[in-house]
Amino acid sequence: MAATYLSPGVYVEEVPSGSSTLTAGATAIAAFVGFTATGPKDDPSDPDGLKPRLVTSWAEFESLYGGFTPGAMLPHSVYGWFQNGGSVCYIVRIPHTKPSEEPGQLALPAVDRALGDLFEISSIGPADGIAVAVSVNTPEDDGSGEDGDAAQPTFDLTVLKNGVPVETYSGLVVTDGPTNVATATATSEYVKIAVKEAIPADIDPLLAMPKTGQYSLVPAAPEPITVKTPAFAGSETARRGINGLVIAEDVTMVLVPDLITAARKEDGSVDLGMWKAVQTALISHCEQQANRMAVLDAPPGMGIQDIKEWRSQVAMYDSAFAAMYYPWVKVSNPVPTNGDEEILIPPSGHVAGLWARTDETRGVWKAPANDTLRGVLDVERNITKAEQGLLNPIGINCIRPFGTRGIRVWGARTLSSNTDWTYINVRRLFNMVETTIMDGTQWVVFEPNDMKLWEGVKRTVNAFLRGLWRDGALFGASPEQAFFVKCDAETNPPDSIDQGKLVVEVGIAPVKPAEFVIFRISQFKDNAA
Repeated sequence: MAATYLSPGVYVEEVPSGSSTLTAGATAIAAFVGFTATGPKDDPSDPDGLKPRLVTSWAEFESLYGGFTPGAMLPHSVYGWFQNGGSVCYIVRIPHTKPSEEPGQLALPAVDRALGDLFEISSIGPADGIAVAVSVNTPEDDGSGEDGDAAQPTFDLTVLKNGVPVETYSGLVVTDGPTNVATATATSEYVKIAVKEAIPADIDPLLAMPKTGQYSLVPAAPEPITVKTPAFAGSETARRGINGLVIAEDVTMVLVPDLITAARKEDGSVDLGMWKAVQTALISHCEQQANRMAVLDAPPGMGIQDIKEWRSQVAMYDSAFAAMYYPWVKVSNPVPTNGDEEILIPPSGHVAGLWARTDETRGVWKAPANDTLRGVLDVERNITKAEQGLLNPIGINCIRPFGTRGIRVWGARTLSSNTDWTYINVRRLFNMVETTIMDGTQWVVFEPNDMKLWEGVKRTVNAFLRGLWRDGALFGASPEQAFFVKCDAETNPPDSIDQGKLVVEVGIAPVKPAEFVIFRISQFKDNAA
């Protein structure tokens, strides 16, 4: 609406341009689903630390989740992610233990360590949240004692539950007597206290007193629980597991490295039924979100024929939103349990880091292949060129050693049977373009649906796609060959406008990798005289 001018003068008006600039968002944000040593405790609404949590470095992961721990693959994968070029990721912790119902323990030492432990305190029931606070009372020398000695020192002991005092005992002494700590606390509802050692009569009682302070009882070791497929699949409502990642809208790749931890049977074999069920849930999540890809690990211990048959006859995945890698890789083991300094782990974390590194150095349109995996010492199984010829056509991307060229990812295919989506970089490029356009054109909603708006949308999207073409993401000698944007009366007839719709047609020609490089060489004969 035009302004009203009542007096002569010069006026300046700001006129909206009718378009905006689209900026490509982050393409390399991974989400790891699995087991950790501990969980974050700083969110009262999530005491077990199960909701997706953003982590930006390995040091932050260690502070929140406890770093490496025996029996968990997720920490190794996260370490490989950061090592290979990843910078931001989400952690989704799956509960794999429960608090023990056994009592917790606390040994309260004397001030003089040479005297050993004074008391042994046990909780009545689980020790979670149970602590004791000790305060020493040192009386002044009033000359009433023999040879002017001060009266016997005492101390107060308070039992706390989740930081709240629930029991208090005052005037306690270490030596036997009516105020002995074991006697005074005999009726406690929370703790049992036993004096471990008698204090020799010739020892100054002050040396026997515990230090003033608060001491938490150490709970018994948590008990392991069996983790099934529903725990990995999780719940969108509860924000747990794979489906809990709906709140992390910026995630572009999802991994479940601890699938082997849960699927491993007592006899050492792998529950392939569970393996397929969890990976199917992961693929389904990625397809529904349509902005992320599943990075799948092949089952360990399989030969070429075994993995080929499993992929073709058992798993039978067909999705443009998933990619599978084989075989497992060997890395240094920071927490050797049986003296093993090396450990075989699923490759997904290192591969996802390579995806991130490729995005940073070349762009999301570059196939994440023919590059080395940092931190990998060896592979579970060496694969020949002929053997890869059996796996590559069915979408299994191989990891192979190449001598002085290092250990490299030698495949860039999705698990799709649709040739439009054969390559990982094509699917990820479309994910990025679709997300960028959707997020960057929110200003269009509720604007007048007329030719002015159509032209503004076309300018916005054209400028973004032209930038991608200049960067090498689109195929074609000119912008006209690389993409088109159509938004006019043909795409927006009157009945569509009456329904409140604005329809924009966009077409792009993605670059595809030179997977098979062929040189045709023949003899040249000079027939000149």
